[in-house]
Amino acid sequence: MTTASLDSTAIAQYLVDHPQFFVEYAALLGEVKLSSPLTGRAVSLQERQMEVMRDKYRALELRMSELVRHAEENAAIANRFHGWTQQLLRTRVPAELPSAVADGLVEHFIVPQATLRLWKLAPEHADAWYARDVSEDVRLFASSLRAPYCGPNKEFEAVGWLADASAVRSTVLLPLRAGGTAFGLLVLGSPETERFSAAMATDFLVHIGETAGTALAPLLG
Repeated sequence: MTTASLDSTAIAQYLVDHPQFFVEYAALLGEVKLSSPLTGRAVSLQERQMEVMRDKYRALELRMSELVRHAEENAAIANRFHGWTQQLLRTRVPAELPSAVADGLVEHFIVPQATLRLWKLAPEHADAWYARDVSEDVRLFASSLRAPYCGPNKEFEAVGWLADASAVRSTVLLPLRAGGTAFGLLVLGSPETERFSAAMATDFLVHIGETAGTALAPLLG
């Protein structure tokens, strides 16, 4: 290999291809001096390697902390979901299920406000609170939702069902389905603009909608 051909790429490849090089020339480990990006001073190859390893270790620590935090958050949500589901199972009177769904979300998930409306109900439920004020527009809107709506309150008609609708800044709208057909809409509301944002994951919200739909299906005509 001539001097002209000794570029940095060739040298790097040579060291990769000959891992025993620094075994044969161990003294170079202490003699080669590199500039440290942390301190700016010249350090040996061994010291620089330790700095690189420490950086990688810190990055792994941060990643591990993030994974642990997400795991703890998911575990907390799963526990709340479990408690809410148990409350639904304990509700023996069908007419009490709508309140159990909405009030349970407030209790277990610390949601500021929650309510719902249902349609296509059996005649005995026609005059119940959960069957009132449901316009055709709301029914069409619920049928059009293929995923939970999560974001700012855009003056949705359904938000008006909440007790303090004027305070709602962010909302979740969950269609309730049976056999693929929408028969209700579940509404969550918060005065905080970022409580329900478009960027948040909706996996658990989908599960909440599916569970609520299954629990409320016996009310249908």
